[in-house]
Amino acid sequence: MAKPGFLSFLAISLILMLSMILSSGAAEEDRKASLHCILGITTRRRILSIISPFHSVANYLIRSYSRSFNGFAAKLTNEEANKLASMRGVVSVFPSKVYHLQTTRSWDFMGLNKTAKRNRTVESDVIIGVIDTGIWPESESFSDEGFSPPPKKWKGSCKGGQNFTCNNKLIGARLYNLDLAVGDSVRDTEGHGTHTASTAAGNNVENASFFGLAKGTARGGVPSARIAAYKVCSAAGCGEADILAAFDDAIADGVDLITISIGTPFSLEFYQDSVAIGAFHAAEKGILTMQSAGNAGTSGLGSVSSVAPWILSVAASSTDRLFVDKVVLGNGTTLNGFSIHPFSLNGTKFPLVYDTDAGLCPVGFLNSSFVKNKLVLCDDFEGIIGAQGAGALGSIVATTFDNVSYVVPFPASALRIDDYFSVKSYLNSTKQPKAEILKSETIKDSAAPMVAPFSSRGPNFIVPDILKPDISAPGVDILAAYSQVASPSDTPTDKRRVKYSFISGTSMACPHAAGVAAYVKTFHPDWSPSAIKSAIMTTAWPMDRSNNPDREFGYGSGHLNPVEAINPGLVYEAVKGDYIRLLCSIGYDEGKVRQITGDNSSCPDTSKKMLPRDLNYPSLTAKVPVGKSFTVVFHRRVTNVGVARSTYKVKVSSNTKLKVKVIPEVLSFKSLKEKKSYNVTVTGEALGGTSMLSTSLV
Repeated sequence: MAKPGFLSFLAISLILMLSMILSSGAAEEDRKASLHCILGITTRRRILSIISPFHSVANYLIRSYSRSFNGFAAKLTNEEANKLASMRGVVSVFPSKVYHLQTTRSWDFMGLNKTAKRNRTVESDVIIGVIDTGIWPESESFSDEGFSPPPKKWKGSCKGGQNFTCNNKLIGARLYNLDLAVGDSVRDTEGHGTHTASTAAGNNVENASFFGLAKGTARGGVPSARIAAYKVCSAAGCGEADILAAFDDAIADGVDLITISIGTPFSLEFYQDSVAIGAFHAAEKGILTMQSAGNAGTSGLGSVSSVAPWILSVAASSTDRLFVDKVVLGNGTTLNGFSIHPFSLNGTKFPLVYDTDAGLCPVGFLNSSFVKNKLVLCDDFEGIIGAQGAGALGSIVATTFDNVSYVVPFPASALRIDDYFSVKSYLNSTKQPKAEILKSETIKDSAAPMVAPFSSRGPNFIVPDILKPDISAPGVDILAAYSQVASPSDTPTDKRRVKYSFISGTSMACPHAAGVAAYVKTFHPDWSPSAIKSAIMTTAWPMDRSNNPDREFGYGSGHLNPVEAINPGLVYEAVKGDYIRLLCSIGYDEGKVRQITGDNSSCPDTSKKMLPRDLNYPSLTAKVPVGKSFTVVFHRRVTNVGVARSTYKVKVSSNTKLKVKVIPEVLSFKSLKEKKSYNVTVTGEALGGTSMLSTSLV
């Protein structure tokens, strides 16, 4: 069957339930393995009236979600969960899933340098909630020197656990062990949460570097803002019940924005996605959530996992600073590899070997006597660990990720496939092959920004008419604060400990977007979540399509442009009712809608006539039939947030395969917050099965 073609063009609570049904015959060991999340509007008295008298509710109730939405987490057998799901007033019962982490030049690259216009007094009142692996509180990035006490609106607390102290910068900390054990402290043992928090709102820290590499000032997007850390993840993953609890607390604590670099391997229906549910409740309370788009880019189109329209979904792209690691062969050939390390072989070339019986260099399979004090070729990047463990001096490995460098525990270089095979050819044609691996250095990458190969791509499989990801941000080789007990190369044999380290991933792009959202909020404290999101999307830099073959499915509206985002002129706003109508328009019945809203929302009659693409979204996307000419109409409404008396004239970039008509072509405003509507009609010839056409409307 042919795949559908895609046309895309850019412009632009009640009482908490406190118990569950318990079966007297349920085995304790079964229940331990069956943590469920229950959302709904049933009263406590109604539930308590049907509990089995043979069990105490306290034994199985794990967490109540009562601060910002209604629900609880409980240990249930499948039979109990099914009984509970059938009760009147219970909106949703689902087993808790495991979510996964998605991982100083960047701010200057985007134009938000240290001299950029700032509103520091308001910035110090902005609170960013970071849902992640915790935080390293002693990092200089979170020092409270010069900070006043927390804003009066802050209602949270510091429950960081053992040996953990908050301050006037890091004003809140909470720990969750409902689903997966994350430890007895909010202290970060992985490095991921510390890195994301400092990227969004870390202090200005002079002379930060990784063993002298990339030395400069490490800083977040809003250095004067406050941080609240919610630890829901460990090395094993992130529990769904914990994520819901963190959203519940963050909303009630009074954060202004939430950044969550966590997701699933693929997109879920909104009513099955705890991040989407938590973010919906956050948006309802005026809090915008930023989420990483996912790291499944190598899976191809449709791999984006963050697809809810009330979330700002962030793709990862490169900056103009590229880390390279040169390999010099015995015949004088020099090849550029990609890795980050400070090791030097002092100009000496060492024997180069390849184990034909263990080409991938898996742990425990290499012959130590064969590789000891030599450079080993490995057919896979992960072979670095096996090579080091076997006593190799260094390793040259193959990688499919161009222009992405990772921290390695010893001299190692990752070569493009063609360069890697040229080294193999040299080895096989030389009696005594030798090579040297130089220490890493930086070069300028004039092709940046480019969407990272690992960054998940659209289209959005849940709602194809909503473009995802929304925006692209720096997510490759990002230097930021790090945990003092974590290995910078994420390998157990690496005993180095650093204050600042490099990580790549959409996890790193997400807090950049959070920092920009906070920056916008400092100039416009009264703007809604959708207005902030719109400002970020419609002011984005256009990306070079020749370097980004997946185009809008890779980078969304374009690249973050912080300085321009504070002055978008017009914004596209959406409220709770708009999202409910969208949910109804894609076929969700009232039961599924209520699983998301947590209240008694219903589908209005107007939703029957609404198309998903009619959501007042800051991009315009439509899925069209394969092999047929098409005419698509979009309806949009803009709010004037620029100059009171102003006129906007439409401009559409040329695309010979599309005919675009905008009515009216001119919008004139007389006051701020005045709203105007316009319609866009797009006509085109038939598209093939995997075609995508795009243009821009300004």
